[in-house]
Amino acid sequence: MALEIGRRSVLAGMAAMGMARNALAAGPLALKQGPVQANWPSLVDNYRYPEWFRDAKLGLWAHWGPQSVPEQGDWYGRFMYMQGHPMYEHHLKTYGHPSKTGFMDVQNRWTADRWDPDALIARYQKAGAKYFVALACHHDNLDCYDSRYQPWNSLRVGPKKDVVGIWEKAARKAGLRFGVSNHAAHSWHWYQTAYGYDPEGPLKGVRYDAFRLTKADGKGQWWEGLDPQQLYTGAHIVAPDGIDSIDAMNAWHEKHDGQWVEHGPPNDPAYVSKWLMRQIDLVEKYRPDLVYFDDYRLPFGSVGLEAAADYYNRSIDWHGKIDVALTAKKLKPWERFGVVEDVERGFADRIWDEPWQTDTCIGDWFYNIARLKDRSYKSAEQVMQRLADVVSKNGNLLLSIPQPGDGSIDSEEEKILDRMTDWMAINGEAIFASRPWHRFGEGPTTLKTGMQNEAEQKPFTAEDIRFTTKGETLYAILLGWPRGETIIKSLGARALAGRRVERVTLLGGGTISHRQDGDALRFRLPSDAGERFVPVLRIDGKGLTA
Repeated sequence: MALEIGRRSVLAGMAAMGMARNALAAGPLALKQGPVQANWPSLVDNYRYPEWFRDAKLGLWAHWGPQSVPEQGDWYGRFMYMQGHPMYEHHLKTYGHPSKTGFMDVQNRWTADRWDPDALIARYQKAGAKYFVALACHHDNLDCYDSRYQPWNSLRVGPKKDVVGIWEKAARKAGLRFGVSNHAAHSWHWYQTAYGYDPEGPLKGVRYDAFRLTKADGKGQWWEGLDPQQLYTGAHIVAPDGIDSIDAMNAWHEKHDGQWVEHGPPNDPAYVSKWLMRQIDLVEKYRPDLVYFDDYRLPFGSVGLEAAADYYNRSIDWHGKIDVALTAKKLKPWERFGVVEDVERGFADRIWDEPWQTDTCIGDWFYNIARLKDRSYKSAEQVMQRLADVVSKNGNLLLSIPQPGDGSIDSEEEKILDRMTDWMAINGEAIFASRPWHRFGEGPTTLKTGMQNEAEQKPFTAEDIRFTTKGETLYAILLGWPRGETIIKSLGARALAGRRVERVTLLGGGTISHRQDGDALRFRLPSDAGERFVPVLRIDGKGLTA
């Protein structure tokens, strides 16, 4: 069901929470007033893409929180409550039955005891990151920062630290732009499995911890003073009694709470009110250069528009102009001029008129020890191929490096970052502060535009070439190391309307002999690539970038 919860519902929610009706108009919660109004035409009319974002091209993301603790990958806090799922089985063996040991207990096991943010930021910066993004809150609803409106936060649970605040200081000290990601709009339906039960087995029908725990139950416990219902979001869509098979239970959840929805919980406007307060608090406190919303269009319709207007007006207050980036997904074409579109784990098949971003991870979003054991991370070569493809189409790449609960990174991830660092030291000039050419590239590998389609794409080859420009210099990035003669049809004399390629230089390798005829530019690279990959050529000649 499509439902936009507007300002009237927000105020009603505040009343339900015992808050004054003018809470949005005064005090620390006040929406920042300014030229930007909470509607799409105003966002589009006022927004201008910041030059720092257009120049940055590569961001590194710490998609890190308590779901990293079990080292099992993504969505542990939902799947651990689904009997028959591998994460349920892992939880049963490792922590106990979810009726007794729930995800809140896993959250408290988040130690961060090997976390060295300054060292990690330095490594990410060497690997090419120009901005850094910290996860502020995922679907598990724990705020990883000094949250004014969510008692379940990382200062009271788990590491007992202001994780976002510490990341922010480290990033800014290193000269990086700083961003935050907010995924909390979906917690309410994502967490409903925690109110369920085993449909089979010795504890059949026994409800999980979220169903039975109240604030009073915390007396004498580690969570004394906290209300589990504020974490688990409340029983909005609860599986009925009497489901007697795992398949039937999974089918029930898939139908009722397993869909990705963009509205708030029916009959609970307080949930949306609290989300808005948390978002305003996050922006006010850390002044991020980028905010990532894990939402289609904007969270909760008109409420998301209020959050966007608040953020842009605050930027005007901080910088004298809108100098921030706000991202959301599946925007309408004209909305991309008021908010940066993010294409999660996906591709574009053309040059976009407006800057955009894709986000991906070298493994699972949350740390999965299996990726280390079977060496199934994306390689540094694959990362650079992806970066070149995105940049050639006017986009940025936001790349996540998963961390286990202790905050370290593993040896394979270190090797990937080291190889990225080596590549950037030679080829970074073709990436940073570049702009697209009139063609993004050429080659046999076709890409399907859209989100969540990485697994469908065929590997890039040496015949796949991407172009970038900087001033009067044209760069050709070969997505594989060629063997034999390379032919670039886009640089033939006819394609260039008679303009001549005067010099071809392999970055890090010197001048390359070439021949330009009517059909193509032709040359050969050294056959022994050694440890190098994704070679970059600087193409010089008058008017080539015109």
